Amino acid sequence: MITVETYGPERKSEWNAFIARSKNGMFLFDRNYMEYHQDRFDDCSLMFYKDERLIATLPAHLDQDTLYSHEGLTFGGIISGMEMRAVTMLDIFSELLGYAKQNNIKKIRYKSIPYIFHTIPAEEDRYALFINKASLYRRDLSFAINISEPLRPLSSRTRGIRKAQKAGLDVRESDNIKEFWDILGSNLMKRYGTKPVHSYEEIKLLKDRFPDEIRFFSCYKEDQHLGGVVIYASRNVAHIQYVANSEQGRQMHALDLIVPYLITTTYFKKRYLSLGVSTEQQGWYLNRNLSRYKESYGSGAVVHDFYELKVR
Repeated sequence: MITVETYGPERKSEWNAFIARSKNGMFLFDRNYMEYHQDRFDDCSLMFYKDERLIATLPAHLDQDTLYSHEGLTFGGIISGMEMRAVTMLDIFSELLGYAKQNNIKKIRYKSIPYIFHTIPAEEDRYALFINKASLYRRDLSFAINISEPLRPLSSRTRGIRKAQKAGLDVRESDNIKEFWDILGSNLMKRYGTKPVHSYEEIKLLKDRFPDEIRFFSCYKEDQHLGGVVIYASRNVAHIQYVANSEQGRQMHALDLIVPYLITTTYFKKRYLSLGVSTEQQGWYLNRNLSRYKESYGSGAVVHDFYELKVR
């Protein structure tokens, strides 16, 4: 028998231990990460039990009559234990819909986790969404490099790498977050009139909490910072969460040097290097220049799907 419970602080240790041993979890779902912005969301995370044993969790929040999984996180969806089965997931969705109906929730907005982030295949939820007539309302397109395969950049990217090497640039792991964040903030404001999702204080706090998962890599000309990336590392994937270049860094192809460095030096034991999404406007607009740039490293496309499930 499947039962569902609403998460509370007294369940934090149980929640975190489950995420660590799940087949599709990552540190984003650890409560120490989720709760850095808890004041912005009405948390309504759920925990599913079978015979009093925790078998799944749903990081989620409530906004009026809609349950979201989870707008404050890059990914969402049901986190499954290693013993998850397709029939069990169907039962979990029955309980989820029953919980929603009982609590006057009219619809559920559901983010799936792209398959590359699964330790072992974990798409039972997508089948359950289909069975329950969920509609796909958004599909983002991201790109990833299979690290186990030889890197096959296009000639344009190879030229950029050579230019950066000839200019004497080098890549280093850095703790100078402020230097990078200033470049990132300036670029976002100039191009899009926006700020980074995380403030400097927030990313510093999160890096302090997750020093092995969140790391900064920068490209330098001697001691001059030219640009860099923020990596969010999960079990199988090194994901580029943020990327920024100074104007001089663009001219000197600083970022071209970082990707091969990450693959060959730091994350060579991972399965994938994720380069992030290249779509806008809820997935309906493909930034063609950005997608071509990411593909020039030899990456392939990975979709990130969003569903709406009406509660009947």
